[in-house]
Amino acid sequence: MKPLRWLLASVSSIFRAGVALWASLAIYYSNLPWHWLLFGLALAFAAFSIWALWLARKRRSLLLFAGLFACVLVWFLSIRPTHDRPWRPEVKVMPRAAIDGDRVSITGVRDFDYRGRDDFTVRYEEREVSVSHLTSIDFFVSYFLIGPVAHTFLSFNFDNAPPVCVSIETRPQVGQSFAPIASLFKQFELIYVVGNERDLVRVRTNFRREDVYLYHIRTTPDRARKLFRIYLDRINQLAGRPEFYNLLTNSCTINIVRYLRIAGKVRGFDFRYVLNGFVDSYLYSLGLLDTDLPFRDLRPRSRINDAADAADNSPDFSERIRAAVPPRQSAAALSH
Repeated sequence: MKPLRWLLASVSSIFRAGVALWASLAIYYSNLPWHWLLFGLALAFAAFSIWALWLARKRRSLLLFAGLFACVLVWFLSIRPTHDRPWRPEVKVMPRAAIDGDRVSITGVRDFDYRGRDDFTVRYEEREVSVSHLTSIDFFVSYFLIGPVAHTFLSFNFDNAPPVCVSIETRPQVGQSFAPIASLFKQFELIYVVGNERDLVRVRTNFRREDVYLYHIRTTPDRARKLFRIYLDRINQLAGRPEFYNLLTNSCTINIVRYLRIAGKVRGFDFRYVLNGFVDSYLYSLGLLDTDLPFRDLRPRSRINDAADAADNSPDFSERIRAAVPPRQSAAALSH
């Protein structure tokens, strides 16, 4: 029985440590305005947790811990998202979509004129597109750091208009930047940034110097249009009711994969949803990317940085970055 007792004790200890750590971080990332107070309260709760759960281990101390944890949980649940914060200019405007049958008018479409990473002229426009002219979807993976984590976003392609690019992102305030752990504790609201590719793609390739890969999604026009309508509904939902970004439950790749169930067969949970620097290999394994080439050949040929640098602010930026990657598979290939 010793191995069983050891296993149960280990699971119990890990559970208690997880609960204590979560509550301490929830206090630290809560909505009190004074950082020094948050740090002090989080440190005090962590110290109390060690005493109550490992040192004292008496009924009274455990009940006291449970009561304090319940207070932290209620406090955490009471924190609500809002549209009323001093947002950074890149995410200040929430897009909206007016849908009239086949016609869609999108306001708040970002089209910034960049001179540097943080030097730009703010410009938003209104775009009108016809859903019936939507023909395909492209998938972007952008690596802001070397490693297994990336940013992913989509472009919806039309046969009579430039692509509509949609990037699911955090909505940081002025002076705030993304932090993975903080994103688990209601520190960032969610936004679906709608923009032109000369903005959303070019800022990453030409100014932030991120490695960006473009892949054609293998799907039919009907499924692409269904996915576009899902995005439009989500854009309007967020404009009317704010939500928090969460790295594990409400992030760029988590939502894209959730919606890609419309565009093709997607299996259950996969570790590459979170370690999304590998998500292109996951989509390839499902047959949602071009399978005419082995993935080891497709991936390097899908990098668009050189083409984006050459195109720069050219009006045909979207055409030139696509000319640099393997062509889209034919309709006949999609039927197999």
